[in-house]
Amino acid sequence: MAKTISTSYTADKITVLEGLEAVRRRPGMYVGGTDVKALHHLIYEVVDNSIDEALAGYCDHIKIAIHADESVTVHDNGRGIPVAEHPQKKISSLELVMTTLHAGGKFDSDSYKVSGGLHGVGVSAVNALSEWVAVEVTRDGGVWRQEYRRGVPQGPVSKIADAPTDDPSVTGTKTTFRWDPEIFHEVEGYNWNTLLVRFREMAFVTKGIRITFTDERAEPAKEYTFYFEGGVTSFVRYLNRTREALNDPVYIEKEVDNIGIEVAIQYADVYTESVYAFANTIHTPDGGTHMTGLRSALTRTINDYARKSGLLKDNEANFSGEDTREGLTAIVSIKHPDPQFESQTKVKLMNAEVKTIVESVVAEHFSAFLEEHPRQAKAIIDKCLTSSRARNAAKKARELVLRKSALESSTLPGKLADCSSRDTSATELYIVEGDSAGGSAKQGRDRRFQAILPLRGKILNTERARLDKILSNNEVKALITALGTGVGDDFNIEGLRYGRIIIMTDADVDGAHIRTLLLTFFFRYMPQLIENGHMYIALPPLYQIKHKKEVTYVYSEEEKDAFVEKFNGNASGLNLQRYKGLGEMNPEQLWDTTMNPEVRTILQVNIEDAAAADKTFDMLMGSAVAPRRRFIQTHAKQVQNLDI
Repeated sequence: MAKTISTSYTADKITVLEGLEAVRRRPGMYVGGTDVKALHHLIYEVVDNSIDEALAGYCDHIKIAIHADESVTVHDNGRGIPVAEHPQKKISSLELVMTTLHAGGKFDSDSYKVSGGLHGVGVSAVNALSEWVAVEVTRDGGVWRQEYRRGVPQGPVSKIADAPTDDPSVTGTKTTFRWDPEIFHEVEGYNWNTLLVRFREMAFVTKGIRITFTDERAEPAKEYTFYFEGGVTSFVRYLNRTREALNDPVYIEKEVDNIGIEVAIQYADVYTESVYAFANTIHTPDGGTHMTGLRSALTRTINDYARKSGLLKDNEANFSGEDTREGLTAIVSIKHPDPQFESQTKVKLMNAEVKTIVESVVAEHFSAFLEEHPRQAKAIIDKCLTSSRARNAAKKARELVLRKSALESSTLPGKLADCSSRDTSATELYIVEGDSAGGSAKQGRDRRFQAILPLRGKILNTERARLDKILSNNEVKALITALGTGVGDDFNIEGLRYGRIIIMTDADVDGAHIRTLLLTFFFRYMPQLIENGHMYIALPPLYQIKHKKEVTYVYSEEEKDAFVEKFNGNASGLNLQRYKGLGEMNPEQLWDTTMNPEVRTILQVNIEDAAAADKTFDMLMGSAVAPRRRFIQTHAKQVQNLDI
C-alpha cells in the first residue's frame, strides 16, 4: 500500500519562540496551567527565591503583600540580585535573570548550597506571565530598578537612589508584579487562606525565617507574621493540637552526604494519617523518595520493636504499612544540593538515594526512641494492633459488600433512581437529604442524565469510626454501591458511574451538618473524587419572593435584604416564602432553581491544601470538644444553632 506524504510539513512550518514567548504560549509547562492554582504558583516562585536566600544564611525576613489592585510585592532582606553587567551577555545580571530562561544563581553551588529554584525559569516565568513587573534591588551602595511589561524590559536597569544606609549589610530584593489577564482570564484573584497556609508551612520548615503576609484588599487590611522556633516539631504540634497525642514528638536532624534531613514524628488517637513532605522547603504534595523512606523506616522499626518486646506474638502477622501509619502525624523535610523533581511545579521528589538515606536515619533514631520510652512505645504498638484487627475486619466487610452488590440486580441499591445515560462525562448523581426532598428531586430531574440517591437522616460520622464499622452502615453502603468505585484499598476511579456527584441538602444547620458528614467521608475514604473534580455542592434558594407576577429566588439573607432594599425597605408589597427544606419545593421549583444546568449554581469542592483540610475535618468532626467549641463561638453568626 502506498504511503501518502503530506507536503504541508516544511521548513517554513518550524516555529522558533524567542525569549519568554514560550512561557506565554505554554504556561502549563512552567506554572501548571492558567487556573487559580497556577496563579498562586506565581507568588510561590518569587517567594521561593527569597527562601533560598534564607537557606543560604543571608535572609531572615520576607514580606509578602497583596495590594488592592491584585498586584503582589515580595520583599526580602537577602543579598539582592546582582545588577552589574554579566561578563558573557553584556547586560545587567538583573535583566538577564528576569528575561532569560535557565539563567540564575542556582546552578552555581558557591552561591547556593541548597535551593528550591533549580531550573532558572521561576522568576523569568513570572515575568513572562505578568502584565507588568517592577524589581528594586538594594546593594552595591544603591537602589536599582527595572520595569517590564509582559516580560519585555521598559528600559535599562538604573540607579534610582543611594542605599538607605552606609551599612553594606542592608541589602535585599523587592519584586512587585500583576498577573496578566490575557493569560489568567478565568480567575478572580488570589485566595488569602490558601496562601496563608503555604506561608505558614514555609515558616515551619525554614529555621530562623520570619514571614509577614499582608492582604490590603481587605478593609481593614489583614496581616499575619509567622516565626517558629521549633521548626518541624512545632509543625507536628500544630497539626495535633486538636488531638490526643500518644507520644512526645520525635525530632530527628542529621546530614548525610551533604543532604540535610529533618523529621518530626508523633502518633495521635485518630484513625487517619497526616504526613507532609518537603524538599528544600517546597511542599511536595505527591511525596516522593523522602516520603517512601520515612514510611518504610517506621513500618520496619515498629515491627522489629513489637517482635523484640513480645507485643507482637509469633503467630501474628507483621503490621502492614497501613497499620503503622494510622494516627501518624509526621513531617519529613530534606535539604538537597541537587534535588530532582517530577516537573517544574515540584510536586514529587525523584532522587533515588534519598529513600535509602531517610530510611536509615529515621530507623536508627526512631528505634532508639522506642527503646528509651517503653510506655509511649507500647501506646504506639497498641494503636497498630487495634488498626491491624480493624483492617482485617474491614477487609471482610468490604468483601461482604462487594459480594452482596454482585448478587443484587445491576449492583445498585433499590432507593437509587438511576439515569438512562451511561456517558460519565454527562451524568450526575444527586445525593439528597431525606425521602421528601428525594421525591421532589426524582420528579423534577432530567431522567436522561440525572440520578437521585436519597439518604435517610444523618450518615455515620466517619471521622470517629474505623472502616469496618463504616461499611456496616446501610446509608454508606448504598452510597458506595451507587458510585461503583469501591472504597479504601479497593477504590478504583475507573468504576465511577457519574461524572458529577452533587450533595444537595437543606439550607439550614441540619443540612450543613449532613453535608459536612458526607464531605468527611469522601475526604477520608474517596479523596480521588475530590482531587479529580467530581464533587460538587448544590445551592438551593433560601427565599422565593413574589412581586406582582414576577418570581425571584434568593440564596442568602444578604440577597434577600438587598432585594427588599430596592423597594425602599418596604416588604409589604412582597410575598416572601422562606424555604425550611428542599421538601417544601415542588419538583418544578427544584428543577428551576437547583437542578437545571442552565441556571443553577453549584460549587465545586477542591482541596487546595491537604494539611488545612485535614485539620479542619479533624476539628469539626473529631472527638475533641474544646477546639470545636472555640471554632463555633468564633463563627457564631453562621452556626449559632449548631449542636456541639
